[in-house]
Parts: sequence; C-alpha cells; structure tokens
Amino acid sequence: MSQISRGISRVLPMPLHSVSLLIVWLMLNSTTSLGHILLGSLLGIFIPLLCAPLRVPTPKIKRPLKALTYVFVVLKDIVVANIEVAFLVVGPMHKIKPGLIAVPLDLSDTLPITVLASTVTMTPGTVSADVSADEKWLYVHVLNMPVDEQEVIDWIKQRYESRVKEIFGC
Repeated sequence: MSQISRGISRVLPMPLHSVSLLIVWLMLNSTTSLGHILLGSLLGIFIPLLCAPLRVPTPKIKRPLKALTYVFVVLKDIVVANIEVAFLVVGPMHKIKPGLIAVPLDLSDTLPITVLASTVTMTPGTVSADVSADEKWLYVHVLNMPVDEQEVIDWIKQRYESRVKEIFGC
C-alpha cells in the first residue's frame, strides 16, 4: 500500500459512508449550494472518523455464488413454510404442538450465527429465540414440534448451517 493510499484511508476510513452522508445531507437540505456541499463533506469526513474505532471486523464472504444459491433455497423454504403454517393455523388448534429446542452451533463468528438465526426466524413456523452467551447454542421456538425434535435440529444444521459454513468458510 502506497503512502498516498494510506493517507487517504486515514482521512476516509469508510469512503462509501462518507459519500452517502454527503448525499443524504444534500437531500435533506434540498440544495446543492457550496456551503452545504462543504458542510456535508466535513460531516462525511468527521463522522466516519469518529465511528471508525467502533467498527467490528466481520468475516468476508468466501463463496458469493453459494450465498446466491442460499438466498434461493431460503426463499423456496419461506414459500413452502408459509403454505404449511397457513394450513396448520386454519386447521384444528389441537394439532399445533409448539416447542423450544437448542440447536448446537458449529459456527464461530458472530455474523454467520446472525445469518443463521435470521434465516430460522424468516422461515415461518420457527423463530430464533436466543443465542447462548458462549455462542454454542441457538434456541429456536418451533410452532409445530415433531415427535422427535432431532428432526428439526438436523433440518436446521443440514439445510442452513452447513451452507452458511460454506459461504463464510467457517
């Protein structure tokens, strides 16, 4: 990295955020006068500088094509689960057997765990209730618990967690 690029990255640690702040500032004020451009530029420089120490390093997506296929898998599961939940809710209430399960996690970073928990929550019939303090367990509420709760655990681990591990290279 050259001296110039290091200097620029010190002044603009988050260049996209800086540009976005400038654009939002100009849009909020409905003007492109020189004074507002200068003030918006100063805000676009100083706010990211103040926030830079608060940034948490996040793992990079190692396999973006896997992420794209994951999105389609989740979308399909959302549609199918919506139909299943609709039939379950419209039917007799005594058939609904809710339950809470603990899914052991093989993921190590916060972002992949968050992606998995969000996926479980987006799929109708399941909600991520909590992640243990040591990030080893994901607690999931299931609307209609099967007799063997291991089925749900295996479904989450094979259908979602294994794909998230591939995407992030965990």
